Amino acid sequence: MTTKSVAAATVHGYPRQGGNRELKKAIEGYWKGAVTAEALLATAADLRRSNWKQLAEAGVQEVPTGDFSLYDHVLDTTVAVGAIPPRHRAAVAADPLAGYFAMARGTQQAPPLEMTKWFDTNYHYLVPELGPDTVFAANPAKAVAELGEALALGHAARPVLVGPITYLLLAKPAPDAPADFQPLTLLDRLLPVYAELLADLRAAGAAWVQLDEPALVQDRTPAELNAAARAYRELGAPADRPKLLVASYFDRLGEALPVLAKAPVEGLALDFTGPAAANLDDLAALGGLPGKRLVAGVVDGRNVWINDLGKSLTTLGTLLGLADTVDVATSCSLLHVPLDAAAERDLDPQIARWLAFARQKAAEVALLARALREGTDAVTARLTANRADLASRTTSPITRDPAVRARTAAVTDADTSRAQPYPQRAEAQRARLQLPPLPTTTIGSFPQTTELRTTRAELNAGRLNAADYRKRMEAEVRAVIAYQEQAGLDVLVHGEPERNDMVQYFAEQLTGYLATRHGWVQSYGTRYVRPPVLAGDISRPQPMTVDWYAYAQGLTDRPVKGMLTGPVTMLAWSFVRDDQPLADTAQQVALALRDEVNDLEAAGAAVIQVDEPALRETLPLRRAGWPAYLDWATDAFRLTTSGVRADTQIHTHMCYAEFGDILRAIEELDADVISLEAARSHMQVARELAEAGYLAEVGPGVWDIHSPRVPSTEEALGLLRAGLAAIPVERLWVNPDCGLKTRGWPETRASIDSLVAAARTLRAELAD
Repeated sequence: MTTKSVAAATVHGYPRQGGNRELKKAIEGYWKGAVTAEALLATAADLRRSNWKQLAEAGVQEVPTGDFSLYDHVLDTTVAVGAIPPRHRAAVAADPLAGYFAMARGTQQAPPLEMTKWFDTNYHYLVPELGPDTVFAANPAKAVAELGEALALGHAARPVLVGPITYLLLAKPAPDAPADFQPLTLLDRLLPVYAELLADLRAAGAAWVQLDEPALVQDRTPAELNAAARAYRELGAPADRPKLLVASYFDRLGEALPVLAKAPVEGLALDFTGPAAANLDDLAALGGLPGKRLVAGVVDGRNVWINDLGKSLTTLGTLLGLADTVDVATSCSLLHVPLDAAAERDLDPQIARWLAFARQKAAEVALLARALREGTDAVTARLTANRADLASRTTSPITRDPAVRARTAAVTDADTSRAQPYPQRAEAQRARLQLPPLPTTTIGSFPQTTELRTTRAELNAGRLNAADYRKRMEAEVRAVIAYQEQAGLDVLVHGEPERNDMVQYFAEQLTGYLATRHGWVQSYGTRYVRPPVLAGDISRPQPMTVDWYAYAQGLTDRPVKGMLTGPVTMLAWSFVRDDQPLADTAQQVALALRDEVNDLEAAGAAVIQVDEPALRETLPLRRAGWPAYLDWATDAFRLTTSGVRADTQIHTHMCYAEFGDILRAIEELDADVISLEAARSHMQVARELAEAGYLAEVGPGVWDIHSPRVPSTEEALGLLRAGLAAIPVERLWVNPDCGLKTRGWPETRASIDSLVAAARTLRAELAD
C-alpha cells in the first residue's frame, strides 16, 4: 500500500484511574480528610505523566490533554466556562477544589448537579444547569496547565474540550428558569468565552485544539444544525487561534457532516466503527474533505476485542482519497475500556489473544498508522498474527453452544407474555402481600463496608475458606434484615453483601462470561466497575441467588425481594460480543435469568425485582434505530419474567436516564412495580408517567443516593407530595433512587428514617 499521507497516530482520551486505581484512592482520601489537596493534585499529575508516557511508548505521536478529570470532563467544562450554579458559587470561590466536588456530590446545604448517562455509554456526566441569567466567564487554568505539563515533557499535545454545541445540548434549564427556556439560546453568549479559551491555549503553545461534538451524531433539528454552523464560523474566524479539530463519535454524523465539512476548521475526527461505519459512504458521497485533516477512528474505543487490522487498513485506504491528511485514531476516548489487558494473567491464553484494552488499542492505532506511512510490508508479521487470532475466535467452541442455540430457537410469543393482565395481577398481589398504602422499600443493596470488601478479598486470596465466608455473610444478612424491621420498612432485601457488582456477580455464575481482575472502568466520579466480557453462548448451570433469598426470608415474616439484574443491563454493562446481533445475545441471557426467576418463585418469593437501569442508555442515538432495539429489549425482559404466577409481584428498577424517551417501552415491560430515579429531577418522571397514562405501580426515588446529603423528613415529604400529585396513592411506593452499596451506614440510617417518617406522615394525613 502506498500513501500520500504521513499518517500520525493519536487517541481522543485515556483512562484516568491508574493501574491500581490510584486516583480513586487519592480522591476518597481527600474527601475523608486523610489526603491533602496538594497530595491529591500531585497524584493526578503523576497519573497524567504516566498516561502520556504509555501512549508515547505505544507509538502515539500526538497525545490528548485536558481529557484527565478528577470527577467528570463535562463538570470541568462547566468550570472552564464559569457556569457555576448560584448555590455553589460561594463554595467554589472559597475553595475551588472543595467547591468542585460539592457540585459533583452536593453538601448538606446545597444539592449536587443532576447526573445522567453520557450518550449510550455507562459513563455518567454532571448535567450543566443554565438559565437566562447565566453569565459565562473563561477559566482556562486547568486546560492551560495540563497542556504545559505535556509540552514540558516533550510530547506533541492536543488539548481536548467539550464543544459549545454539545455542552449546551447536554445542559438543562436551571430550577428557576422559565419552563420554555432552551440552553442553546445562550450560544451567542458562550462563543466569545470559547474563543478566549482557544486564544489562551494558542498562547500556551497549542497548535491544535480538539472540540468534541458527539451531540451532533444524534437527530438534530435544522435550527440546531444552523447553530452548529454559526458556532464554527465564529470560532474559525480569528487569525490567532489554534487549528481546530472537531470530533464526533458513537454514530454517524449524517446531516451534520456537510455542516462541519463546510466550516472554517482545519480538521474533523470521525468514528468509522459500528453504526458509525456509515460515515465512510457519507464522506464519499460528500466528495471528501479536501484541504482538511481527517482523524479516522478505526479502532473501537468502547469494546475490548482486538481490531481487524486488515479491515481497518481497507477503510483507511479508501479514506486516503477523501482528505488532505489521514491520521489514525480510536473511535472515541479510551475512557470506556480498561487500562491494560496484559494485567489479566488468569485468563485462558487463547481468550487473552482476542482482547485489547487501552494500552493495546493505542498500539493498534500506532501499527495502523505505521502501515499507512511505510506500507503493509513493514508490519507483515503483525498482520499475519492478527488474522490468526481473529480466526481462532471464530472457530473456538468457547463461542458456540448448540444446546443454547436450540433453546433460543424454540422460544414462542407465549413465553414473553404474562398469563393475566396487570389489573388482575395487582388484585392477586395485594391480597397476598397485604401491604399498607405507600409501601416502603429499598432498591436492593446496603452499604458495602470495608469489612465486607476485606472478607471477599480474603476469600479470593485463599486466606478464608468458603464455610467461614458464608458465616460472615449470613451474619451481615441477619443484621440487615433486623435493621430493616426496626426501621419500619415494609418490603425487605437481603442487602447483597456477597455481591461484588450487580452484573459481575451473575456473570461469574453464567457460562459464556469472563470476569477480569483489573478491568476497571469509570462509571462516575470515584465509582469504578469491572464489566465482564461476554465471550460465548450463555447458560445458567445452577441457581445463583435462591439460597441467599431463602436464608433471608427465613429470618422475617415481611416479604423479602428476590433480586436479579435484567438481560439488557447484563449486556449494557458488559463488553458484548461483536460477532452476533445483540438481540440474539439478549435472548440467551433472558432464558438463563428466566430459570432463576422461576426458581425464586418456587422457593417462596412473592416479590422479585429484575433491574434494568441500562434500558434507556442502550437506546440507539438515532431514532431510526429505536423501534427495533426496544422490541428486542422489552421482549428479553418479558422472557425473563413472564413465567410466574399472577400473585408474584415483578419489580424493575431504572436510574439516572432520560426516561421520557422510553415511556412506551416502560409500559411494554409489563412489570407490576417500577422504581426510578426522581430526587435530582424533582419527580419529573412521575409526571411523565402520569401524562403517558402508565397504570402500574411506581416508586419514584425520594433520596438521591449518589450524594452524601441526608434528606430531611420534610424534603422527602415534599417529593412524595409531588409524586402523589401525579400517581394515585394506591400505586405509589416510597424508596431511594438506587441501591445503597456506595453509602455509609450513618447516612443510610438517617436517610431511611426520613423516608419512613415521610411515608407514615402521609399515611396519617390520608387516613384523616
